[in-house]
Amino acid sequence: MIVEGRVVVVTGAGRGIGRAHALAFAREGASVVVNDVDLDPASAVVEEIEAAGGKAVANTDDVADWAGSENLIATALESFGRLDVLVNNAGFLRDRMLVNLSEDEWDAVVRVHLKGHFAPMRHAAAHWRAESKAGRRPDARIINTSSGAGLFGSVGQGNYTAAKAGIAGLTVNAAAEFGRYGVTVNAIAPAARTRMTEVAFAENMAKPETGFDAMAPENVSPLVVWLGSAESAAVTGRVFEVDGGRVSLADPWRHGVVEDKGARWEPSELGPVVGRLVASAPAPEPVYGA
Repeated sequence: MIVEGRVVVVTGAGRGIGRAHALAFAREGASVVVNDVDLDPASAVVEEIEAAGGKAVANTDDVADWAGSENLIATALESFGRLDVLVNNAGFLRDRMLVNLSEDEWDAVVRVHLKGHFAPMRHAAAHWRAESKAGRRPDARIINTSSGAGLFGSVGQGNYTAAKAGIAGLTVNAAAEFGRYGVTVNAIAPAARTRMTEVAFAENMAKPETGFDAMAPENVSPLVVWLGSAESAAVTGRVFEVDGGRVSLADPWRHGVVEDKGARWEPSELGPVVGRLVASAPAPEPVYGA
């Protein structure tokens, strides 16, 4: 019961990883707002939680809509009287090589993933800031969902890669800004079999000798629940990769090797300089699918 008494909003919680998060939080004692634009799967998750003795309500607001995301946060406050954890998970794919990617396909993916993270975060943080200023300092958590594509790139997913990279950067920025209000902000980069990835991960099914399904969405949720708990108060601004039984901490962008002339460079001088910098720096991680 690591999150007993806490109130959690999970976006995109009707299916896949979001559903696994909602069920895991409820099993550990939290009350859950199950957000999904499709009422039927959201209601089914609520019924499953309630049948197990937990508390949950469904919400169908569009998380990338400003008023909708505001109402999502209000749903938690009106239903359970408080908000402790926001898990931004909602998203979808419109995969295509960049040279074939349409404007609509770009806009749709960036909107749902990137704005769909910012808008709920913005309204939740406004509530927590007000609580802090009123002398009721929160012990609140935001867990965002980036991706390996956002950290390393993925061929055929330029829109998704850009949005997920933006989420990783947004996480670091929000952690620096929200800490003063008692809010930590972290992100996960999960790998699991969902409707978005079921073809890519079709071969990674349960191993007969162990029965362990390394690509099951439920493998991701324990870390998210822990990050949503009071125990995680000292951890913020981090991005975790998680899949199967593996958890790792992603290395962030860092300042690299430097050559300083102490004056303005001439273009003709910079070839050897760049060559030395590249030679002395670690090789970048390969882009997925390259």
